[in-house]
Amino acid sequence: MHFALYGRHFGPDAENRIQTLLRHLSDKGARVTFCQDPAAGVPEDVDIFLSLGGDGTFLNSLTMVRDSGIPVAGINFGRLGFLTSAGSGDSGCAVLDRMLEGSYSVEKRTLLEVSYGGFPEGFYPYALNEVAIQRGDPNMIGIEVRIDGMSIPTYWADGLLIATATGSTAYSLSFGGPVAVPDSSVFIVTPMAPHNLNVRPLIVPDTSEIEVVLRTGGRRALLSADNRSVDVDGDRVIRVRKAGFALSCVSFGRDSFFQALHEKLLWGEDRRNDRGCSSLMKK
Repeated sequence: MHFALYGRHFGPDAENRIQTLLRHLSDKGARVTFCQDPAAGVPEDVDIFLSLGGDGTFLNSLTMVRDSGIPVAGINFGRLGFLTSAGSGDSGCAVLDRMLEGSYSVEKRTLLEVSYGGFPEGFYPYALNEVAIQRGDPNMIGIEVRIDGMSIPTYWADGLLIATATGSTAYSLSFGGPVAVPDSSVFIVTPMAPHNLNVRPLIVPDTSEIEVVLRTGGRRALLSADNRSVDVDGDRVIRVRKAGFALSCVSFGRDSFFQALHEKLLWGEDRRNDRGCSSLMKK
Protein backbone atom coordinates (compact mmCIF):
# COMPACT_ATOMS: atom_id res chain seq x y z
CA MET A 1 0.00 0.00 0.00
CA HIS A 2 1.27 3.45 -0.89
CA PHE A 3 0.81 6.34 1.55
CA ALA A 4 1.55 10.00 0.89
CA LEU A 5 2.47 11.90 4.09
CA TYR A 6 1.78 15.60 4.47
CA GLY A 7 2.30 17.99 7.39
CA ARG A 8 2.95 21.67 7.96
CA HIS A 9 4.21 22.72 11.39
CA PHE A 10 5.03 20.30 14.18
CA GLY A 11 5.61 20.90 17.87
CA PRO A 12 8.69 19.65 19.73
CA ASP A 13 6.98 16.41 20.77
CA ALA A 14 5.99 15.38 17.26
CA GLU A 15 9.30 13.90 16.05
CA ASN A 16 9.09 10.72 18.11
CA ARG A 17 5.49 10.17 17.10
CA ILE A 18 6.30 10.61 13.42
CA GLN A 19 9.19 8.19 13.70
CA THR A 20 6.85 5.65 15.33
CA LEU A 21 4.41 5.96 12.43
CA LEU A 22 7.17 5.61 9.85
CA ARG A 23 8.60 2.52 11.54
CA HIS A 24 5.14 0.99 11.74
CA LEU A 25 4.51 1.56 8.04
CA SER A 26 7.93 0.18 7.17
CA ASP A 27 7.35 -2.94 9.27
CA LYS A 28 4.06 -3.50 7.45
CA GLY A 29 5.76 -3.18 4.06
CA ALA A 30 3.99 0.01 3.06
CA ARG A 31 5.48 2.57 0.69
CA VAL A 32 5.73 6.18 1.85
CA THR A 33 6.07 9.38 -0.18
CA PHE A 34 6.48 12.76 1.48
CA CYS A 35 4.46 15.55 -0.13
CA GLN A 36 4.97 19.22 0.70
CA ASP A 37 4.69 21.23 -2.52
CA PRO A 38 1.14 21.77 -3.87
CA ALA A 39 2.57 22.57 -7.29
CA ALA A 40 4.26 19.16 -7.47
CA GLY A 41 1.01 17.29 -6.88
CA VAL A 42 0.61 13.77 -5.53
CA PRO A 43 1.81 10.59 -7.28
CA GLU A 44 -1.06 8.90 -9.11
CA ASP A 45 -0.47 5.49 -7.50
CA VAL A 46 -0.94 6.78 -3.92
CA ASP A 47 -3.66 4.82 -2.11
CA ILE A 48 -4.18 7.16 0.86
CA PHE A 49 -3.06 10.73 1.48
CA LEU A 50 -2.21 10.96 5.18
CA SER A 51 -2.52 14.39 6.80
CA LEU A 52 -0.38 14.77 9.93
CA GLY A 53 -1.56 17.78 11.91
CA GLY A 54 -4.76 19.48 12.99
CA ASP A 55 -7.84 20.55 11.11
CA GLY A 56 -5.93 23.31 9.30
CA THR A 57 -3.53 20.75 7.85
CA PHE A 58 -6.44 18.51 6.84
CA LEU A 59 -8.14 21.43 5.08
CA ASN A 60 -4.91 22.28 3.29
CA SER A 61 -4.76 18.70 2.00
CA LEU A 62 -7.44 19.71 -0.50
CA THR A 63 -4.91 21.96 -2.25
CA MET A 64 -2.64 18.93 -2.61
CA VAL A 65 -4.98 16.14 -3.76
CA ARG A 66 -7.37 18.48 -5.64
CA ASP A 67 -9.64 16.48 -7.97
CA SER A 68 -7.47 13.34 -8.03
CA GLY A 69 -9.96 11.30 -5.98
CA ILE A 70 -7.19 10.07 -3.64
CA PRO A 71 -8.74 9.48 -0.18
CA VAL A 72 -7.53 11.70 2.66
CA ALA A 73 -7.14 10.53 6.25
CA GLY A 74 -5.90 12.55 9.21
CA ILE A 75 -3.87 11.86 12.33
CA ASN A 76 -4.16 14.71 14.81
CA PHE A 77 -0.98 16.49 15.84
CA GLY A 78 -2.85 19.69 16.66
CA ARG A 79 -5.41 20.85 19.23
CA LEU A 80 -8.95 19.90 18.20
CA GLY A 81 -8.52 17.63 15.20
CA PHE A 82 -12.24 17.27 14.55
CA LEU A 83 -11.68 16.17 10.95
CA THR A 84 -8.96 13.66 11.78
CA SER A 85 -9.28 9.90 12.34
CA ALA A 86 -6.83 9.50 15.23
CA GLY A 87 -6.65 11.80 18.26
CA SER A 88 -3.64 13.69 19.59
CA GLY A 89 -3.18 11.15 22.38
CA ASP A 90 -3.21 8.20 19.96
CA SER A 91 -0.06 6.98 18.22
CA GLY A 92 -2.10 6.47 15.06
CA CYS A 93 -0.78 2.94 14.48
CA ALA A 94 -4.15 1.31 15.13
CA VAL A 95 -5.77 3.56 12.53
CA LEU A 96 -3.01 2.75 10.05
CA ASP A 97 -3.61 -0.97 10.61
CA ARG A 98 -7.28 -0.55 9.73
CA MET A 99 -6.31 1.21 6.53
CA LEU A 100 -3.75 -1.46 5.66
CA GLU A 101 -6.38 -4.15 6.26
CA GLY A 102 -8.90 -2.32 4.11
CA SER A 103 -11.26 -1.90 7.08
CA TYR A 104 -12.52 1.52 6.06
CA SER A 105 -14.85 3.19 3.61
CA VAL A 106 -14.48 6.30 1.49
CA GLU A 107 -16.92 9.17 1.88
CA LYS A 108 -17.41 11.86 -0.72
CA ARG A 109 -17.49 15.28 0.93
CA THR A 110 -19.13 18.16 -0.92
CA LEU A 111 -16.89 21.10 -1.79
CA LEU A 112 -17.68 24.76 -2.41
CA GLU A 113 -16.48 26.62 -5.49
CA VAL A 114 -16.25 30.40 -5.25
CA SER A 115 -15.91 32.69 -8.24
CA TYR A 116 -14.94 36.35 -8.32
CA GLY A 117 -13.44 38.33 -11.14
CA GLY A 118 -10.33 39.51 -9.32
CA PHE A 119 -8.66 36.50 -7.71
CA PRO A 120 -4.86 36.62 -7.81
CA GLU A 121 -3.03 33.97 -9.78
CA GLY A 122 -2.64 30.75 -7.82
CA PHE A 123 -5.58 31.25 -5.45
CA TYR A 124 -7.37 27.90 -5.11
CA PRO A 125 -11.10 28.70 -5.22
CA TYR A 126 -12.45 25.56 -3.51
CA ALA A 127 -13.31 24.90 0.12
CA LEU A 128 -14.28 21.90 2.24
CA ASN A 129 -15.61 23.76 5.29
CA GLU A 130 -16.76 27.20 4.28
CA VAL A 131 -16.41 30.35 2.25
CA ALA A 132 -16.34 33.42 4.52
CA ILE A 133 -16.82 36.97 3.27
CA GLN A 134 -16.27 39.65 5.90
CA ARG A 135 -15.48 43.27 6.59
CA GLY A 136 -11.91 44.47 6.19
CA ASP A 137 -12.15 47.24 8.80
CA PRO A 138 -14.23 48.00 11.93
CA ASN A 139 -17.26 49.25 9.95
CA MET A 140 -20.35 47.09 9.67
CA ILE A 141 -21.29 46.11 6.12
CA GLY A 142 -24.51 45.45 4.23
CA ILE A 143 -24.68 42.02 2.65
CA GLU A 144 -27.08 41.37 -0.19
CA VAL A 145 -27.74 37.72 -0.95
CA ARG A 146 -29.51 36.03 -3.84
CA ILE A 147 -30.22 32.30 -3.78
CA ASP A 148 -30.93 30.92 -7.25
CA GLY A 149 -31.75 34.47 -8.29
CA MET A 150 -34.16 35.14 -5.42
CA SER A 151 -33.19 37.98 -3.08
CA ILE A 152 -33.42 37.63 0.69
CA PRO A 153 -33.42 40.56 3.17
CA THR A 154 -30.10 42.39 3.47
CA TYR A 155 -27.89 41.32 6.35
CA TRP A 156 -26.19 44.04 8.37
CA ALA A 157 -23.30 42.23 9.96
CA ASP A 158 -19.55 41.67 10.14
CA GLY A 159 -19.78 39.22 7.27
CA LEU A 160 -21.37 36.06 5.91
CA LEU A 161 -20.44 32.37 5.98
CA ILE A 162 -21.52 29.79 3.45
CA ALA A 163 -20.72 26.38 4.89
CA THR A 164 -21.01 22.80 3.72
CA ALA A 165 -22.45 20.09 5.97
CA THR A 166 -18.83 19.16 6.79
CA GLY A 167 -18.18 22.78 7.79
CA SER A 168 -21.27 23.00 9.99
CA THR A 169 -19.12 22.07 13.01
CA ALA A 170 -16.47 24.68 12.20
CA TYR A 171 -16.69 28.48 11.86
CA SER A 172 -20.46 28.46 11.26
CA LEU A 173 -21.05 26.74 14.60
CA SER A 174 -19.36 29.59 16.47
CA PHE A 175 -21.99 32.00 15.05
CA GLY A 176 -24.94 29.86 16.07
CA GLY A 177 -25.26 27.76 12.93
CA PRO A 178 -26.81 24.26 13.11
CA VAL A 179 -24.90 20.99 13.13
CA ALA A 180 -25.44 18.87 10.00
CA VAL A 181 -24.39 15.26 9.42
CA PRO A 182 -21.55 15.39 6.85
CA ASP A 183 -23.44 13.53 4.11
CA SER A 184 -26.38 15.98 4.24
CA SER A 185 -26.95 17.66 0.87
CA VAL A 186 -27.17 21.19 2.23
CA PHE A 187 -25.38 24.52 2.47
CA ILE A 188 -25.67 26.70 5.55
CA VAL A 189 -25.82 30.48 5.15
CA THR A 190 -24.78 32.06 8.46
CA PRO A 191 -24.43 35.79 9.17
CA MET A 192 -21.44 36.80 11.27
CA ALA A 193 -22.43 38.93 14.30
CA PRO A 194 -25.59 40.34 12.65
CA HIS A 195 -27.04 43.60 13.92
CA ASN A 196 -30.59 42.28 13.55
CA LEU A 197 -32.42 40.45 16.35
CA ASN A 198 -34.59 38.52 13.90
CA VAL A 199 -31.82 37.09 11.73
CA ARG A 200 -31.16 33.35 11.75
CA PRO A 201 -28.90 30.98 9.79
CA LEU A 202 -30.52 29.59 6.66
CA ILE A 203 -30.27 26.04 5.29
CA VAL A 204 -30.54 25.67 1.50
CA PRO A 205 -30.06 22.72 -0.89
CA ASP A 206 -26.49 22.22 -2.05
CA THR A 207 -27.74 22.56 -5.62
CA SER A 208 -28.26 26.28 -4.98
CA GLU A 209 -26.12 29.01 -6.49
CA ILE A 210 -25.55 31.79 -3.98
CA GLU A 211 -24.64 35.32 -5.06
CA VAL A 212 -23.28 37.79 -2.54
CA VAL A 213 -22.70 41.52 -2.89
CA LEU A 214 -21.04 43.44 -0.06
CA ARG A 215 -22.07 47.05 0.36
CA THR A 216 -18.87 48.43 1.86
CA GLY A 217 -18.90 52.03 0.62
CA GLY A 218 -15.90 51.36 -1.61
CA ARG A 219 -13.81 49.73 1.10
CA ARG A 220 -12.16 46.38 0.54
CA ALA A 221 -13.27 43.18 2.25
CA LEU A 222 -11.74 39.78 3.00
CA LEU A 223 -12.75 36.51 1.38
CA SER A 224 -11.61 33.17 2.80
CA ALA A 225 -11.87 29.70 1.31
CA ASP A 226 -11.21 27.50 4.36
CA ASN A 227 -7.85 28.76 5.65
CA ARG A 228 -6.79 30.69 2.53
CA SER A 229 -7.69 34.39 2.31
CA VAL A 230 -7.60 37.16 -0.25
CA ASP A 231 -8.73 40.80 -0.37
CA VAL A 232 -11.77 41.55 -2.54
CA ASP A 233 -13.48 44.74 -3.66
CA GLY A 234 -16.85 45.62 -2.22
CA ASP A 235 -19.89 46.10 -4.48
CA ARG A 236 -18.85 43.23 -6.76
CA VAL A 237 -20.69 39.92 -7.15
CA ILE A 238 -19.21 36.84 -5.48
CA ARG A 239 -20.75 33.51 -6.53
CA VAL A 240 -20.65 30.31 -4.50
CA ARG A 241 -21.89 26.93 -5.69
CA LYS A 242 -21.24 23.20 -5.34
CA ALA A 243 -17.96 22.18 -6.91
CA GLY A 244 -17.88 19.74 -9.79
CA PHE A 245 -15.86 17.24 -7.77
CA ALA A 246 -15.79 16.04 -4.17
CA LEU A 247 -13.08 15.34 -1.61
CA SER A 248 -12.67 11.65 -0.82
CA CYS A 249 -12.24 11.07 2.92
CA VAL A 250 -11.37 7.88 4.78
CA SER A 251 -14.21 6.93 7.13
CA PHE A 252 -14.59 4.31 9.84
CA GLY A 253 -18.37 4.55 10.09
CA ARG A 254 -21.05 7.19 10.52
CA ASP A 255 -20.98 6.77 14.30
CA SER A 256 -17.48 8.29 14.33
CA PHE A 257 -19.05 11.69 13.58
CA PHE A 258 -21.32 11.54 16.62
CA GLN A 259 -18.44 10.23 18.70
CA ALA A 260 -16.36 13.24 17.61
CA LEU A 261 -19.20 15.59 18.59
CA HIS A 262 -19.21 14.06 22.06
CA GLU A 263 -15.46 13.74 22.61
CA LYS A 264 -14.12 16.82 20.82
CA LEU A 265 -16.97 19.33 21.05
CA LEU A 266 -18.27 18.01 24.40
CA TRP A 267 -21.78 17.45 23.02
CA GLY A 268 -24.22 16.86 25.87
CA GLU A 269 -21.65 17.41 28.61
CA ASP A 270 -23.54 18.45 31.75
CA ARG A 271 -22.41 17.74 35.29
CA ARG A 272 -26.02 17.70 36.44
CA ASN A 273 -26.75 14.85 34.05
CA ASP A 274 -23.63 12.98 35.16
CA ARG A 275 -24.65 13.22 38.81
CA GLY A 276 -28.18 12.21 37.95
CA CYS A 277 -27.04 9.13 36.07
CA SER A 278 -24.66 8.16 38.85
CA SER A 279 -27.35 8.46 41.51
CA LEU A 280 -29.78 6.36 39.48
CA MET A 281 -27.16 3.68 38.91
CA LYS A 282 -26.48 3.48 42.65
CA LYS A 283 -30.18 2.87 43.32
